[in-house]
Amino acid sequence: MKYLLVIFICLCFSTAGTVAQTPSATIPAFTFYRFDKTVFANKNIAPGKFLFFVFFDAACDHCRHAIEYINLHHHEFKNTVMYLITLDSKKVLDAFMGSYGKNLLNKKNVLLLQDTNNEFIGKFGPKKYPSLFLYSAAQKLLVYSDDELDLNKFSSFTETKN
Repeated sequence: MKYLLVIFICLCFSTAGTVAQTPSATIPAFTFYRFDKTVFANKNIAPGKFLFFVFFDAACDHCRHAIEYINLHHHEFKNTVMYLITLDSKKVLDAFMGSYGKNLLNKKNVLLLQDTNNEFIGKFGPKKYPSLFLYSAAQKLLVYSDDELDLNKFSSFTETKN
């Protein structure tokens, strides 16, 4: 009985710090940077459109698949502003986008942003890479996923609601 109590206490302490992140229900205050080093903050968000935040890492294979999907299905997001956010350097991002996201470069509704201050994880609450957040024009979370295989849910949602 004594051993069971010790095991129970150990289990409680070992899981006490593992609180799952919850995706942010509304867009939090943030400061990211364009790759020309200019500030992009939550006050700069485009009004009146769906807002699609994609948090990714260029070294992540799942992220590559997500960007490839978005690249091929960009037309399905025509009434959506896409914010592609990474911690990666411009050099790494340029190579990544040149390989997997060429159609997204220079699109009016796509903005590449760098999370220089490492804010995204703490403020948006992603669970892993890639993390996909679709917010309404009122900045309320509509759909969240961390699985690139769910991207069709995002594109079909924005097409049916526009």
